[in-house]
Amino acid sequence: MRLSYDVIVIGAGHAGCEAACAAARMGSATLLITMDMNKIAQMSCNPAVGGIAKGQIVREIDALGGQMGIVTDRSSIQFRMLNRSKGPAMWSPRAQADRTRFIEEWRRVIDSTPNLYLWQDSATEIDIQNGQVQGVRTAFGVQFRAKAVILTAGTFLNGLMHVGRVKLEGGRVSEPASHGITEQLKSLGFKADRMKTGTPVRIDSRSVDYSKAIRQDGDTDFHHFSYLPGVKRTLRQRPCWIVYTNPEVHKILQDGLPDSPLYNGQIQSIGPRYCPSIETKLVTFPDKDMHQLFIEPEGESTNEMYLNGFSSSMPWQVQVEALRHIPALENVHIYRPGYAIEYDFFDPTQLTHTLETKLVKNLFFAGQVNGTTGYEEAAGQGLVAGINAHRKVIGGDEFVLGRDEAYIGVLIDDLVTKGVDEPYRMFTSRAEHRILLRQDDADMRLTERGYKLGLASEERYRLMLSKKESVLAIEDFARGYSVKTRELNPWLEARGFVPLPQGQKLYDLILRPQFSIALLSDAIEPLKDLIESLPGDRREEIVEAAEIKIKYSGYIEREQQIADKIRRLDSVKLKGKLNYADIKQISTEARQKLKRINPETIGQASRIPGISPSDVNILLLLLGR
Repeated sequence: MRLSYDVIVIGAGHAGCEAACAAARMGSATLLITMDMNKIAQMSCNPAVGGIAKGQIVREIDALGGQMGIVTDRSSIQFRMLNRSKGPAMWSPRAQADRTRFIEEWRRVIDSTPNLYLWQDSATEIDIQNGQVQGVRTAFGVQFRAKAVILTAGTFLNGLMHVGRVKLEGGRVSEPASHGITEQLKSLGFKADRMKTGTPVRIDSRSVDYSKAIRQDGDTDFHHFSYLPGVKRTLRQRPCWIVYTNPEVHKILQDGLPDSPLYNGQIQSIGPRYCPSIETKLVTFPDKDMHQLFIEPEGESTNEMYLNGFSSSMPWQVQVEALRHIPALENVHIYRPGYAIEYDFFDPTQLTHTLETKLVKNLFFAGQVNGTTGYEEAAGQGLVAGINAHRKVIGGDEFVLGRDEAYIGVLIDDLVTKGVDEPYRMFTSRAEHRILLRQDDADMRLTERGYKLGLASEERYRLMLSKKESVLAIEDFARGYSVKTRELNPWLEARGFVPLPQGQKLYDLILRPQFSIALLSDAIEPLKDLIESLPGDRREEIVEAAEIKIKYSGYIEREQQIADKIRRLDSVKLKGKLNYADIKQISTEARQKLKRINPETIGQASRIPGISPSDVNILLLLLGR
C-alpha cells in the first residue's frame, strides 16, 4: 500500500477528475481521494455539459489534452450548437449526457491513466507544516504524504440540504457532508463563507403527456466536443421537451412561500442570480404569467427526467401540487423533490493565477470551493490546478492562460482578481475578446501549449497542424482564385442571386453573407476539388473554420490588435515592487485592495474593482514606466 505521492487530489468531481488526470499524465504519482468510487464525476444537477460560454470552456479543455470533451461525446444522448442565429463568437456547443454512462466513461479514463491511484475515504485534515503542504489525513486514520495537494471538495464542505423546513446534512442527496477542512483552514487565516445552489425535481417519463409538450430534437451534423475525429456519439439520441408554467401554478407556489427556506430566513447564504429557483422567478418577475421549463432525459434508456427551470427548495407537497397544474404533468409521478444546498467556499482572491493559495505553499483550490458553479468551470480550474501542481513538484514554470487566450483564462483572472459575490458562472459577455475565443478554434489556440506541457498527445498535435495547414490552403486559394462572370453568373441567376457585374476574387465572394464555401463549391470546380481533397472525417470542421476566419477576418484582426495593447500591461510586473500603504497619490480603497490582492502585474491591478485608470497611471509612473 503506497502512502506517499507527488500530488493528492481531494474530491472526484469534475474539477478533481481533470486535476488528477492532468497531474498523472504529465508524470506525477497522483492519488485521487473520493467518498464514493461509484459516483466519480457525478452530475449532481443537470445531466448536461456545455451551453453559452461553458461549451467553449469544454472545447478548450479538450484542446489542452483534458478529458471532459471526450467523455461527454461518448456519453451524449443529444447535441446542439446553441446561438447559431448569432455570430460565431456566440456559438456554444451543449450536450445532454447519459448520467450513468458519463460516470462509467470517467471511471474508464481514470482506471487507464498511468500514475493515477484511487482511495475511497473522506479527507478530514490537510497536513500543513511551516506554511507548506505535507499531505492529507482521512477519516479512516490514514496519513498520506504529498508534495502538493489540490482541494476540489465541491458542495461537500459542511454541506446542508433544504426541502421546505426539513434540513439534512450532505454534499448531495444521500451522500454525507465533509467536516474539518474548513475549520482547519479558517484557523490558518483563510477567509471562508457560505453559498447556495439548488437542483430541480426528477420526474417519471411515463407520467408525462408529451402530446401537450413541444418536442426539441438535437442536431445531426458533424459538430461534437472533442477535436479528435475518432470520438463520436454512439448512444441513442433522445429529444427534450418544452412546457410552460401558468397563473395557477404560480398561485400555488406563492401560497407556499412562507415555507420556502429562501424566504423564511432558513437560508442566509448567497445564491446564483443567473439560475434562480422557481420561487425566486415569481418574486423577481411578478408580472410574468408563465415561465419556460425543459423536460430533459437523464439517460439513453431510463424513465428519469430532469425538469430544467424548476429548481426549488419548497416543501415536496407544494412542488408536486404546482406541477400537476401544468397540462403535460397533470398525472406526474416524481422520483425526488428539488432541494437547495448550502456549502462552504473560500474567497478566491486568496489564490494566484496558478490556483495555488497565497497562504500555504503547494496547496491548490479548484471548482466550487472557489465560489464557482457549473461542471465546466470546475473542470477548467481542475485542469489548470493539476498542471500547476505537477509543475510545482518538478520545479517547472507556472502555467497561466491569458484573457485573450481562453475563457478559462478569463474565468481564473476574474476569480483571483475580483472575487465573487454570488456563485460565478461563465458568460460570453465576461470575455472582452470573445471573437478571439471561439469554440471552432480552441485547438488552434491551445493545443500547442498542451503539447509542450506533455498533456496533449502527439496525435492531437499533428491533427491540429494538419487542420491549420488546410485552413490556410483554403484561404490562399480563395485570395488567389479569380471568379469569371461567365463561370458563375448562370449559376447565380438560376438560384435567384444578382449576377456579378464583373469578375472578382473568390475571397470577396465568401465575404458576402449569402454565400458559403460549401455553396460556392457547387459552381466552382477547383474549389470543390480542394474541399474533396481534405480528410473526410474532418472536412466539414475544416471548411467551417476557414469560412469563419475569412468572413470575420476584419473583426478578428482588430480584436487581436486591442488584445495586444492590453497584454502590454500584463507584461509589466508589479508584485513585490511597491509598498501600497506609502502611495498617498491613490485612494484609500485602491491601497487597501492592492494590498489585499497583491496583483502580479499592472494589467491585473487595472482589473481590480475600485482601481481607476488614474491609479494605474500613478503605479506606472512609480515603476518608471
